[in-house]
Formats: sequence, C-alpha cells, structure tokens
Amino acid sequence: MLDPQWIRDDPDAVRRAAQTKGIPTDVDEVLALDRSRRDRIHRVEALRAERNRASKAISGTGPEQRPLAVSRAAELKAELEGQERVLRQVEGRLNALLLRLPAPPAPDTPVGTSDADNVEIRRWGQPPTFDFPVRDHLDIATALGLVETEPAVRMAGSRSYCLRGAGALLEQAVLRLAVDRLMDAGFTLFHVPVLVREEAMLATGYFPLGSDEVFRLERDDLYLIGTSEVPLVARFLGSILDHADLPVRICAVSPCFRREVGGSGRDTRGLYRVHQFTKVEQVVIGPADAATSARLHDELLANAEGILRALELPYRTVLVCTGDMGQGQYRKHDLEAWMPSRNAYGETHSCSTFHDFQARRGAIRYRDAGGKTHYAHTLNCTAIASPRVLIPLLEVHQQRDGRVRVPEALMAHMRGVRMLEAR
Repeated sequence: MLDPQWIRDDPDAVRRAAQTKGIPTDVDEVLALDRSRRDRIHRVEALRAERNRASKAISGTGPEQRPLAVSRAAELKAELEGQERVLRQVEGRLNALLLRLPAPPAPDTPVGTSDADNVEIRRWGQPPTFDFPVRDHLDIATALGLVETEPAVRMAGSRSYCLRGAGALLEQAVLRLAVDRLMDAGFTLFHVPVLVREEAMLATGYFPLGSDEVFRLERDDLYLIGTSEVPLVARFLGSILDHADLPVRICAVSPCFRREVGGSGRDTRGLYRVHQFTKVEQVVIGPADAATSARLHDELLANAEGILRALELPYRTVLVCTGDMGQGQYRKHDLEAWMPSRNAYGETHSCSTFHDFQARRGAIRYRDAGGKTHYAHTLNCTAIASPRVLIPLLEVHQQRDGRVRVPEALMAHMRGVRMLEAR
C-alpha cells in the first residue's frame, strides 16, 4: 500500500512504476475516487452534525412544530444513510485499486521486462569442469535412490516428489545448516502456521495480484503459504513496536506451496519447479530509514551468500530489473547457483526490501523516542530453499564413479555420510 498523500503529490511516479514493473494501473481513477471520497466524507460529516442538531431540537419544540421537526430529522437521517452507502461504495472501489498500485523501485534498479534484463554484480567460485559426461540432478538422485517421482505423482499429481534415505537426510542437513547460521547471527527461530487468512496474504502483498499462485482451502477460507515471510510479517499486524526493539530479526523453516502456473520446459523436469518445497526464510522489521534498510538488505544477502559458500556452490548475485520485481519490492537481488546440466546459473535465493509497503497494508508501526508513530520497513530473504538447492548440490559435487561428495559444512548433520552412493 502506498501513502495516499504521496500518490496525490506525485502521481507520475506511480505511473512510471506501473509501466516499468508491467503492472496495469489506472492512476487517474484512483485520484478521482480519492477526491470523491474526501468530498463525500465532508458531506457525511456535515449531514451527521445537522441530523444531530435536528434530533436534539425535537425535544425543545412545541406540539405544533414537533411533527415538522421530526419529519426534518427523518429526512436528514435518510439522506445521511444514502450518502454513507455511496461513501462505502467509493471507498471499496478505491481500496481495491490501491491494493493494485505498485511501489516505485529504487533509483538504481535496472529497467527491463524479464529476468533476462537482470544485471550481474558479482560472482563467487568457478563453475566446475568434468572429464566425464555430466548427469543432471534427477538422473543422479534416481540412480542413488535419493528421490522417487513415480509414486509421488501417483499419489499427489504432477510436480510431486519424495526424498528418501540419504536424499531426505541431505535436505534436513541443508535446512539445519541455514537455521544454525541464522541463529548464530542473532535471528529468533519460529515455527509458524502454513495456513493463513486472507488478511495475511493481503498485508504481505501476495494478494490480490498473486492469488492465482496460491492454494486455497475453500471450506475453511484459508490459504497455504508460499513462504514463511507471510506469517512472520503477519505476526505484527496492527502492532506498535518500540524503536528500541528494532530491528527485529526473525526466521522460520516451513513447508511452502505454490501452484507454479507459469512454469514450463526444462523448469518442470526434476526438482526445479515443484508444488511443495521447504524453505528457511529470514525476515527483518526495521525503522523507516532508507539507509538502515539498505544496510539490513546487505546483511540478509550476505547471510544467504554465506550459506551458498559453505555448500561450496559457485554462484552469482544479480540486481533484479523492474519487470522481474514484485508489486511491493523497492530493491531486489537474486542469487543464482551454478547448475552444470543447464550450463547456466539458476535462481536459488531472493532478497527483497519493501520499505513501508507491507507495513501500511498491515498497520505495522513503531513509536520513536519522541512518542511519534511511523510505519516500519520490512525486508526478507531466502536463507535456503529445498529441493531447488539440491540441484546444484548434486550436480556440482558429482563424481566420476556416480557418487556425490557431501560438503564439509554439512557433516555435523549427515550422520557420518561423506559420500552419497547407491545402497
């Protein structure tokens, strides 16, 4: 949600954001409805005051004047109810449009239409070279008995999978590595609901524009989360925090669910784009200060990069372009790990700054030292997501004899398994 006064002051900035992010928006209608709403509020308030005066005057009138006074009060009441009804309609339409307005991106965000226009800013590690035919993650995992797809598809449909044995252990080790590193960095770990109400999805910006990606339980009017960012942020809905408690650093590991309606081609093979996955997410609630948010963004991104380095996976960091950003994102970076079977980097992490976009939707505020309240800034970043990260893990560390080397950083959680091999 954007600051209404800012929209009035600089509607062209909203138009530019809509154009560069590729989000259809009618700013003129928003402005017209906003003017109508304010005019009608004044009219309703004036009518309400006049009705109150008329109602009080009834008791002071004589028998002859009382019917006229009662009639006038009734007329004002009916007119007020009509104006209030129209005001509710105007506010409903205005709020629906406001929920679709995009937040302007940071000035240094590259303008583009897709991930092809993202800008690489650095790389770490060298993509490996192999003196044997490279196998993709699905062939490796199937040969080693790490994954089952056919039974999963029979029971749950397309884009389903089961991790088994050392494959399931490897995933747990990766998740635990991420959790340990975040807790060492001062994050508080949460176990969160994966079913949430609509207001949680609206507050975090996943509704209304992203609703087609979400699984809904219609009988209960609840939604399966696509990231624990949703409940972590929604935990603060309607809250007023103290400035001394900021920034709040929290994280969660949770199952996540997405329809992935747009996936096609090679992205649908194996474990790259699936309906259910597990993710460790880091979230920060910070003060309304752009410089502080930029520093926190870099901190979250560094945490994610550190995990990829610990897993010994070559990766690159890209600054995401306008057309590849979400509605509310002010700044976004992606991390892409090297995937040998693709001979390319593939996205494994995203890091986003929202400024007060989510906080305005969710009424998340804090009180400064002088007692004044402000909308907070929110940020989030993937710490690790599986099974996506298993793709580079299996492919980068594959051996000539078909086994897969386990990085040293995972040893504490692998029950002594150093090589994944057929059993």
